[in-house]
Amino acid sequence: MEKTPKGTGVGVDDPYEHVDVCDHLTSEGTCRYAFEHPQHDPAFARERRRDDLACPVVADVGPDWDWRDCPHFRSTTSGRRCARCGLQERRMAHDDERPLVEEHHLSYADDAARRAADATTLATESGETDDGDAADGGGGPSHEITVALCRWCHSKVHDSWARITDDATPSTEALAVAENRRSRELDEAGFAAASERYDPATSDDDSATRDESAATSDDNSATRDESAATSDDDAE
Repeated sequence: MEKTPKGTGVGVDDPYEHVDVCDHLTSEGTCRYAFEHPQHDPAFARERRRDDLACPVVADVGPDWDWRDCPHFRSTTSGRRCARCGLQERRMAHDDERPLVEEHHLSYADDAARRAADATTLATESGETDDGDAADGGGGPSHEITVALCRWCHSKVHDSWARITDDATPSTEALAVAENRRSRELDEAGFAAASERYDPATSDDDSATRDESAATSDDNSATRDESAATSDDDAE
């Protein structure tokens, strides 16, 4: 099993088997990194531009690459469902409570790749170019891979060598916390389920009340008709 820099397990043998797509891959199958940050790895950017920026992993051009072969590969998650037990995230608005689902690293970018990523962020914010160590791609691959795990599974993976692929279900505590948040969400939204809004007994009472009101209305109408007839008789 792969391990973190601290020596704890990450829950998988091969992180690349749990990759969906690269963060830099566009919907057209091109490399966003080569397009937006060519100054950080000019040689990589030139190679990609020769193939119209096509990603070699998903396109039939360029080198025959897998994800692990790309020096700028990165796959991070924004998932809201635990990859191990399926628990769904529930975030409360304007609340600083700890999330139910957290980001879990299957592998980390090496130090050189982190410097390149930092340089990219700084250059993007300042509009400047870094010609230092990061400019040549950092000398090593950027292989940051993350998945979403609920905090209970996250703890199990690190503390008890549990695996991402275990046939797991949410723990009792996890379900209780999630249900508590769901109830608070409904309370804040002022939402009531249809079963709570509709009471058959109350509905029958309301129906009977409407029937009584209709009957009373008919009686009042008949009384007015009789009064009108009497008035006509008196006039004659």
